Amino acid sequence: MKVLGVLGGMGPAATLDFLAKLQAATPAARDQDHIRVLMDLNPQVPDRNVEGGAAGPVLAQMAVRLREAGAQVLAMPCNTAHLHAEEIRAASGLPLIDLIDVAVDEMVRLGGKAAGVLATDLAGDMYAQRIRARGLESRRLSPTKQHDMMTGVYRVKAGTADQEDREAMRIHARYLIDGGSDVIIAGCTEIPLLLGSEDIPRPFIDPAEVLARACVAACR
Repeated sequence: MKVLGVLGGMGPAATLDFLAKLQAATPAARDQDHIRVLMDLNPQVPDRNVEGGAAGPVLAQMAVRLREAGAQVLAMPCNTAHLHAEEIRAASGLPLIDLIDVAVDEMVRLGGKAAGVLATDLAGDMYAQRIRARGLESRRLSPTKQHDMMTGVYRVKAGTADQEDREAMRIHARYLIDGGSDVIIAGCTEIPLLLGSEDIPRPFIDPAEVLARACVAACR
Protein backbone atom coordinates (compact mmCIF):
# COMPACT_ATOMS: atom_id res chain seq x y z
CA MET A 1 0.00 0.00 0.00
CA LYS A 2 1.13 3.55 -0.70
CA VAL A 3 1.67 6.04 2.10
CA LEU A 4 -0.73 9.00 2.20
CA GLY A 5 0.49 12.44 3.19
CA VAL A 6 -2.15 14.88 4.43
CA LEU A 7 -1.68 18.65 4.36
CA GLY A 8 -3.98 19.60 7.19
CA GLY A 9 -4.88 22.16 9.82
CA MET A 10 -7.10 24.30 7.58
CA GLY A 11 -8.91 24.15 9.96
CA PRO A 12 -8.04 21.55 12.59
CA ALA A 13 -11.63 20.34 13.14
CA ALA A 14 -12.11 19.78 9.41
CA THR A 15 -8.86 17.83 9.21
CA LEU A 16 -9.85 15.55 12.08
CA ASP A 17 -13.23 15.05 10.42
CA PHE A 18 -11.45 14.04 7.20
CA LEU A 19 -9.28 11.51 9.04
CA ALA A 20 -12.40 9.94 10.56
CA LYS A 21 -13.93 9.71 7.08
CA LEU A 22 -10.71 8.17 5.75
CA GLN A 23 -10.84 5.49 8.43
CA ALA A 24 -14.54 4.85 7.78
CA ALA A 25 -13.94 4.54 4.02
CA THR A 26 -11.31 1.83 4.44
CA PRO A 27 -12.47 -1.80 4.21
CA ALA A 28 -10.56 -3.29 7.10
CA ALA A 29 -10.76 -6.30 9.39
CA ARG A 30 -7.62 -5.42 11.36
CA ASP A 31 -5.23 -2.54 11.95
CA GLN A 32 -2.92 -3.65 9.16
CA ASP A 33 -5.67 -3.29 6.54
CA HIS A 34 -5.68 0.49 6.95
CA ILE A 35 -3.40 2.73 4.94
CA ARG A 36 -0.47 4.49 6.56
CA VAL A 37 -1.06 8.22 6.93
CA LEU A 38 1.50 10.95 7.55
CA MET A 39 -0.07 14.25 8.49
CA ASP A 40 1.08 17.80 8.96
CA LEU A 41 -1.71 19.47 10.90
CA ASN A 42 -0.54 23.05 10.54
CA PRO A 43 -3.04 25.71 11.66
CA GLN A 44 -0.33 28.35 11.01
CA VAL A 45 -0.87 28.22 7.24
CA PRO A 46 -1.83 31.80 6.23
CA ASP A 47 -5.56 32.30 5.74
CA ARG A 48 -6.30 31.30 2.15
CA ASN A 49 -9.23 33.71 2.01
CA VAL A 50 -7.59 36.96 3.07
CA GLU A 51 -3.83 36.69 2.62
CA GLY A 52 -3.52 36.18 -1.12
CA GLY A 53 -0.78 33.77 -2.20
CA ALA A 54 0.97 33.66 1.17
CA ALA A 55 -0.23 30.10 1.79
CA GLY A 56 1.40 28.69 -1.34
CA PRO A 57 5.05 28.53 -0.18
CA VAL A 58 4.01 27.17 3.22
CA LEU A 59 1.92 24.41 1.66
CA ALA A 60 4.71 23.57 -0.78
CA GLN A 61 7.17 23.23 2.10
CA MET A 62 4.73 21.01 4.00
CA ALA A 63 4.39 18.77 0.95
CA VAL A 64 8.16 18.44 0.58
CA ARG A 65 8.52 17.46 4.22
CA LEU A 66 5.75 14.88 3.88
CA ARG A 67 7.53 13.41 0.86
CA GLU A 68 10.81 13.31 2.78
CA ALA A 69 9.01 11.49 5.60
CA GLY A 70 7.82 8.82 3.16
CA ALA A 71 4.53 10.05 1.67
CA GLN A 72 3.82 8.83 -1.86
CA VAL A 73 0.39 10.39 -2.46
CA LEU A 74 -0.88 13.73 -1.13
CA ALA A 75 -4.32 14.95 -0.09
CA MET A 76 -5.46 18.28 1.33
CA PRO A 77 -8.86 18.58 3.03
CA CYS A 78 -9.22 22.30 2.33
CA ASN A 79 -11.03 23.50 -0.77
CA THR A 80 -9.66 27.03 -1.03
CA ALA A 81 -6.06 25.85 -0.60
CA HIS A 82 -6.37 24.08 -3.95
CA LEU A 83 -5.57 27.43 -5.50
CA HIS A 84 -2.01 26.31 -4.76
CA ALA A 85 -2.33 22.74 -6.03
CA GLU A 86 0.17 23.13 -8.85
CA GLU A 87 2.72 24.76 -6.53
CA ILE A 88 2.37 21.79 -4.18
CA ARG A 89 2.80 19.26 -6.99
CA ALA A 90 5.77 21.09 -8.48
CA ALA A 91 7.60 21.36 -5.16
CA SER A 92 6.98 17.78 -4.00
CA GLY A 93 6.92 15.86 -7.26
CA LEU A 94 4.04 13.85 -5.80
CA PRO A 95 0.48 13.36 -7.04
CA LEU A 96 -2.08 15.46 -5.18
CA ILE A 97 -5.61 14.08 -5.29
CA ASP A 98 -7.67 17.15 -6.15
CA LEU A 99 -10.54 17.69 -3.73
CA ILE A 100 -12.52 19.88 -6.09
CA ASP A 101 -12.13 17.56 -9.07
CA VAL A 102 -13.35 14.52 -7.14
CA ALA A 103 -16.36 16.49 -5.86
CA VAL A 104 -17.33 17.53 -9.39
CA ASP A 105 -16.83 13.93 -10.52
CA GLU A 106 -19.31 12.93 -7.81
CA MET A 107 -21.79 15.52 -9.07
CA VAL A 108 -21.56 13.96 -12.53
CA ARG A 109 -21.93 10.45 -11.08
CA LEU A 110 -25.11 11.51 -9.28
CA GLY A 111 -26.54 13.00 -12.45
CA GLY A 112 -26.55 16.56 -11.15
CA LYS A 113 -27.17 19.33 -13.65
CA ALA A 114 -27.04 22.41 -11.42
CA ALA A 115 -25.00 22.44 -8.20
CA GLY A 116 -25.64 24.81 -5.35
CA VAL A 117 -22.14 25.50 -4.02
CA LEU A 118 -21.58 26.54 -0.42
CA ALA A 119 -17.97 27.70 -0.42
CA THR A 120 -15.59 30.58 0.14
CA ASP A 121 -15.51 33.12 -2.67
CA LEU A 122 -12.26 31.70 -4.05
CA ALA A 123 -13.28 28.05 -3.78
CA GLY A 124 -16.66 28.92 -5.27
CA ASP A 125 -14.89 30.40 -8.28
CA MET A 126 -12.88 27.20 -8.75
CA TYR A 127 -16.01 25.08 -8.50
CA ALA A 128 -17.87 27.29 -10.99
CA GLN A 129 -15.04 26.99 -13.51
CA ARG A 130 -14.72 23.23 -13.25
CA ILE A 131 -18.46 22.60 -13.23
CA ARG A 132 -18.86 24.81 -16.28
CA ALA A 133 -16.05 22.86 -18.02
CA ARG A 134 -18.23 19.75 -17.67
CA GLY A 135 -21.15 21.50 -19.37
CA LEU A 136 -23.05 21.87 -16.08
CA GLU A 137 -24.26 24.79 -13.97
CA SER A 138 -23.43 26.11 -10.52
CA ARG A 139 -25.29 28.48 -8.26
CA ARG A 140 -24.02 30.64 -5.40
CA LEU A 141 -25.39 32.59 -2.46
CA SER A 142 -26.14 36.28 -2.64
CA PRO A 143 -23.37 38.53 -1.20
CA THR A 144 -25.27 39.06 2.05
CA LYS A 145 -25.98 35.36 2.51
CA GLN A 146 -22.38 34.56 1.57
CA HIS A 147 -21.16 36.81 4.38
CA ASP A 148 -23.51 35.10 6.84
CA MET A 149 -22.39 31.66 5.66
CA MET A 150 -18.71 32.54 6.17
CA THR A 151 -19.52 33.72 9.69
CA GLY A 152 -20.70 30.18 10.43
CA VAL A 153 -17.54 28.72 8.88
CA TYR A 154 -15.30 30.83 11.10
CA ARG A 155 -17.40 29.90 14.14
CA VAL A 156 -16.60 26.24 13.39
CA LYS A 157 -12.91 27.15 13.23
CA ALA A 158 -13.23 28.94 16.56
CA GLY A 159 -15.07 26.02 18.16
CA THR A 160 -18.10 28.19 18.95
CA ALA A 161 -20.63 26.95 16.38
CA ASP A 162 -24.04 26.09 17.80
CA GLN A 163 -27.51 25.00 16.75
CA GLU A 164 -28.28 28.43 15.33
CA ASP A 165 -25.31 28.08 12.96
CA ARG A 166 -26.59 24.66 11.87
CA GLU A 167 -30.04 26.05 11.17
CA ALA A 168 -28.53 28.97 9.25
CA MET A 169 -26.58 26.58 7.04
CA ARG A 170 -29.75 24.62 6.32
CA ILE A 171 -31.43 27.87 5.29
CA HIS A 172 -28.55 28.71 2.95
CA ALA A 173 -28.77 25.27 1.33
CA ARG A 174 -32.53 25.57 0.90
CA TYR A 175 -32.05 28.99 -0.71
CA LEU A 176 -29.86 27.35 -3.36
CA ILE A 177 -32.35 24.52 -3.83
CA ASP A 178 -35.19 27.02 -4.25
CA GLY A 179 -33.03 28.67 -6.91
CA GLY A 180 -32.96 25.49 -8.96
CA SER A 181 -30.01 23.51 -7.58
CA ASP A 182 -30.52 19.76 -7.84
CA VAL A 183 -27.44 18.92 -5.76
CA ILE A 184 -25.63 20.74 -2.94
CA ILE A 185 -21.83 20.76 -2.72
CA ALA A 186 -20.29 21.54 0.66
CA GLY A 187 -17.35 23.39 -0.89
CA CYS A 188 -15.71 24.28 2.41
CA THR A 189 -14.57 21.48 4.72
CA GLU A 190 -16.16 23.14 7.77
CA ILE A 191 -19.62 23.03 6.22
CA PRO A 192 -20.24 19.26 6.75
CA LEU A 193 -19.71 19.95 10.44
CA LEU A 194 -22.90 22.05 10.26
CA LEU A 195 -24.88 20.42 7.46
CA GLY A 196 -25.61 16.85 6.39
CA SER A 197 -27.59 14.88 3.88
CA GLU A 198 -30.42 14.52 6.37
CA ASP A 199 -30.90 18.30 6.42
CA ILE A 200 -31.86 18.84 2.78
CA PRO A 201 -34.18 17.22 0.21
CA ARG A 202 -31.51 17.01 -2.50
CA PRO A 203 -28.30 14.96 -2.87
CA PHE A 204 -25.54 16.32 -0.63
CA ILE A 205 -21.90 16.09 -1.69
CA ASP A 206 -19.32 16.23 1.07
CA PRO A 207 -16.02 16.62 -0.85
CA ALA A 208 -13.98 15.47 2.14
CA GLU A 209 -15.90 12.18 2.20
CA VAL A 210 -15.40 11.74 -1.55
CA LEU A 211 -11.71 12.61 -1.12
CA ALA A 212 -11.39 9.98 1.59
CA ARG A 213 -12.71 7.30 -0.76
CA ALA A 214 -10.36 8.47 -3.51
CA CYS A 215 -7.38 8.33 -1.13
CA VAL A 216 -8.21 4.78 -0.10
CA ALA A 217 -8.49 3.74 -3.75
CA ALA A 218 -5.20 5.44 -4.67
CA CYS A 219 -3.25 3.97 -1.76
CA ARG A 220 -4.71 0.45 -1.82
